[in-house]
Amino acid sequence: MPPQHGPRRARIAFSDAAAKQLEITNEAEIHALDRALVVISVDSDAGEPIPGDTTGPQLRQYTDEVESVRVLYFVTALRTVVVVAYIEV
Repeated sequence: MPPQHGPRRARIAFSDAAAKQLEITNEAEIHALDRALVVISVDSDAGEPIPGDTTGPQLRQYTDEVESVRVLYFVTALRTVVVVAYIEV
């Protein structure tokens, strides 16, 4: 019997602005972001939709109250999660 694998995780990519944010964050902030990214990679619908323009991909936000971080992201047609920005709450 072949081994059972869990659900496929989404690939995470960063917009240019989000990548620049990574350059100025400290280790504790990166840990907080990692925790949020794990949740989003397992369930890309975990965040809430942000109302707005419907011509492009739906912008979503995920807030981790424990780590005090909010991630703004959208999901592509191939189910890749693109992080637009993250913010300390």
